[in-house]
Amino acid sequence: MATILLQAAGAYIGGLLGPIGATIGTAAGAVAGYMLDRALIAGTQRIEGPRLTGARPFTAEEGVSLPRIYGTARLGGTLIWATRFQEVSETSRQGKFGPKVTEYSYFANAAFSLCEGKVAGIRRAWADGKELDLTTIELRVYNGAEDQLADPLIEAKQGAGNTPAYRGTAYVVVDNLDIGPFGNRLPQLQFEVLRPLGTVPGKIKAVCLIPGATEYGLATSVVEKEIRPGESEAVNRHVLHAGSDIAASLDELQMLCPELEHVALVVSWFGNDLRAGECRIRPAVTTRSGGMSEAWHVAGLGRATADLISTHDGGPAYGGTPSDQSVKQAIAEIRSRGLKVTFYPFIMMDVPADTTLPDPYGGGAQPAYPWRGRITCDPAPLQPGSTDKTALAREQIEAFCGSGSGDWGYRRFVLHNAHLAEAAGGVDAFLIGTELRGLTTLRDETGAFPSWRRCARWRMTCAGFWARRPS
Repeated sequence: MATILLQAAGAYIGGLLGPIGATIGTAAGAVAGYMLDRALIAGTQRIEGPRLTGARPFTAEEGVSLPRIYGTARLGGTLIWATRFQEVSETSRQGKFGPKVTEYSYFANAAFSLCEGKVAGIRRAWADGKELDLTTIELRVYNGAEDQLADPLIEAKQGAGNTPAYRGTAYVVVDNLDIGPFGNRLPQLQFEVLRPLGTVPGKIKAVCLIPGATEYGLATSVVEKEIRPGESEAVNRHVLHAGSDIAASLDELQMLCPELEHVALVVSWFGNDLRAGECRIRPAVTTRSGGMSEAWHVAGLGRATADLISTHDGGPAYGGTPSDQSVKQAIAEIRSRGLKVTFYPFIMMDVPADTTLPDPYGGGAQPAYPWRGRITCDPAPLQPGSTDKTALAREQIEAFCGSGSGDWGYRRFVLHNAHLAEAAGGVDAFLIGTELRGLTTLRDETGAFPSWRRCARWRMTCAGFWARRPS
């Protein structure tokens, strides 16, 4: 109707300017009328997307055997409970005057039995053969204990007193799963089940968490590296069953070792010489190039000013020093799980194969990537002219330890990490001098052990930090 009216009006107005004006006015009026008609008609239209006319029936095989597993196994779940699909509709308008479109989404609740209990837990899950990101779905795991309680969702649907707890059966409950990506049907689900053997896992009380040479591996927040503009990848999340690699490791550790109480957190800096008087201990990185979503900082150094780790077989010989931020996150994560933390400052020796540094043990040159326990006086004990049991041994140890400010001695390494532990809320134990047998056995001219005296002083300094730890 608007097309006819505006076409006539345009012809009349344009006719005042002559025959050409009437033609132009007719065309302009027709176009304006057509657009107005389309807006009025489309604005009242309603379009509905695909919708299930009825829930597809679930199938579950009756009398199927319940597996018994040992170790790690990938199992298909047997459906033991489900609700009708939950329908959620969302209506939006296409454009300012476009039609209204209603789209439907469907969500499923279901429970699947897995095997005989008791199991340690579930590590991964697949839907139609594709691994699921377990951080994006609600998955509750029941390990099949004889005292496990009924699932709250099943109990809410079935009623109190009408819900089995499936004691002795390991099962999972999938809560509010979006089934749109699976063709609006419940997908074929499989689960990686962990069940340790024997009694040893239940007796493990403490572990050492390694590697300690990883720039972002201890971070709980995801750190991404830009590959090219618009494309990046996570450097500390290589799994889909946890938000970060360290979270996944701790999850699995606590599943397999349920009596775990204590975790030793290793944090590495790098020494550069087996001669105590010449050795300097500094943070190091694997590359100068940045492009990370979180900058690397340790002890006031950035990536550009830290040492660069030597290469071996075409790649870095070690991982880098954990960033200060990642260390604090790791301490907080471990403590949040009810575990105690031992801080383990660790020296790795970055002495490459082509070094020409003199060997204090009498060799031509120092061996490649030696053990930190080989750091000693120069010449070493039992070598001709050894400085052991002399004043020079004490002087070399003092040079190794340093003053703690303006140098890169062992004291600065220890105290920086002690302050870092304090900033993270404190730790339960702090290790000093571990594996440094080549130093701790040295004596000065009086027969005393100067390295032990130094460690005792640092212990008193660090003890003040732990005394301030909140209870």
